[in-house]
Amino acid sequence: MGSFVETVMNPQLVATIMAAVCVFATVLSVAMPMLARDRMNQRMKEMAVERAKMRSARIADLAKEAGKSGKLRSTPKGFMQRIVDQLDLREKFDNEELRENLKRAGLRGQAPVVSFMFFRVAAPIILFFATAAYVFFIGEVTYPPLIKVLIAVGAGFLGFYVPNVFISNLATKRQQSIKQAWPDSLDMLLICVQSGMSVEAAFGKVSKEIARQSIELAEEMTLTTAELSYLQDRRQAYENLAKRTGLPGVKSVTTALVQAERYGTPVGAALRTMAKENREVRQSEAEAKAAALPPKLTVPMIVFFLPVLFIVILGPAALGYMAMQSQ
Repeated sequence: MGSFVETVMNPQLVATIMAAVCVFATVLSVAMPMLARDRMNQRMKEMAVERAKMRSARIADLAKEAGKSGKLRSTPKGFMQRIVDQLDLREKFDNEELRENLKRAGLRGQAPVVSFMFFRVAAPIILFFATAAYVFFIGEVTYPPLIKVLIAVGAGFLGFYVPNVFISNLATKRQQSIKQAWPDSLDMLLICVQSGMSVEAAFGKVSKEIARQSIELAEEMTLTTAELSYLQDRRQAYENLAKRTGLPGVKSVTTALVQAERYGTPVGAALRTMAKENREVRQSEAEAKAAALPPKLTVPMIVFFLPVLFIVILGPAALGYMAMQSQ
């Protein structure tokens, strides 16, 4: 035991271990940015595709008014589409609320709608058979057969809620990212508007600048720029932005922009007021989280910190006492 303690406490060994840890941390810090995927360029490409679809829709509307016909977008095909069509799931699940929830989660187009309706039916069946296979064959479950069947049925019942929970989690994460970057984007919008830019140009400029902080917000502002360019009613573009995000702060700003355009009030004044309010809201939320931190840290400190502290303090003394007893 004494030789082990001497080996562990050897300064040369400790210095070697610390040097190895530092080298590993340095290599990891240099390699991580190189291995990270460029999510910003990928999202911007998706927004370019969405803008092209919007332009095609606008051209198709104009052609329809002139008495011509045009196909806007193709219907998704495949196994999921066939199941949805055969079971007539659109009649049961497809509604405006579902599409709004998918948009808030960042899922647009017909393919996410078809996938969601398919998994609303497939998830309970998959979970039922997977749970039954585990409790009956794979896992060593000692419950009676009736209890095992009830467990599988319960898992299948929970499968009805899995798609909704998945979409809700995606929407929550997306809203949190937009909420964090929204006050900064308002400051940049204010600067662009006061410099003489139009609202469309300001939204387009800010969408490129804010992408480094929040790709989700850059995506929404890019869509708003396209809608401001192609929709006849600009108010609809602002309302669509509020619906897609589902945030009260964004809704208040879009309402202020609509009123500014309707009544001819300066847009810069409205943006300045809303930017100040959103910054204050973000600061108050940060203060609330900071105030709630000490009570949350009490239990982790008692469970994890104090035992380690006692081991560090009493460990060398215990090892020394054991070495003395062995002699």
